Amino acid sequence: MNISSKLALLALAAALGTGAVHAQEKVLREGQVTQQALIDALAPAAAPDGAASGADGVRTRSWKAGVRPAAAAAAGAAGAAAQPGRASILVTFVTNSADLTGDAKRALDVLAGAMKSDKLAAVRFNIEGHADPRGSEELNLKLSQARAESVRGYLMGSHGLDAGRVNAVGKGSSALMNPSQPASPENRRVTIVALPS
Repeated sequence: MNISSKLALLALAAALGTGAVHAQEKVLREGQVTQQALIDALAPAAAPDGAASGADGVRTRSWKAGVRPAAAAAAGAAGAAAQPGRASILVTFVTNSADLTGDAKRALDVLAGAMKSDKLAAVRFNIEGHADPRGSEELNLKLSQARAESVRGYLMGSHGLDAGRVNAVGKGSSALMNPSQPASPENRRVTIVALPS
């Protein structure tokens, strides 16, 4: 991973760790999606003192220069309970439909690999579909739900992810990342949220 990718990941981790949508929040475009970036953003948070629990429940300490999972960064910054990990991916669809493009499927292949990794194998996720506000509120909600379900269906059908690990949630246009430019592509995205265990 080059230095600009690491810096983008740090900005993504800081913005996503708050649990709120901010203008500074970065959306990974289909060519920027890497398995490690997703694992780092979605991995369960370390305990507030910086110690992480391994799969066997043994608390361990580790240090990785420059990259902290979003939830761990939020916990350290806030000194409070950790927020769930989040990663926003710009997943493209055929206009006004829930049909995934080839580029979207390649990005979701990377996401599936991250979700199957040792760090995320026991984590459940919400797949949140977002839409820009150009249609009616009702249409945007239905479209965003259909898109979230399309992503969920692809992850289950093409990668064998268990249905119990992945929920689809349509958000409509209620959480715009770029409200000053409603038609911006980042307003039409999929956000993956790691659910607390």
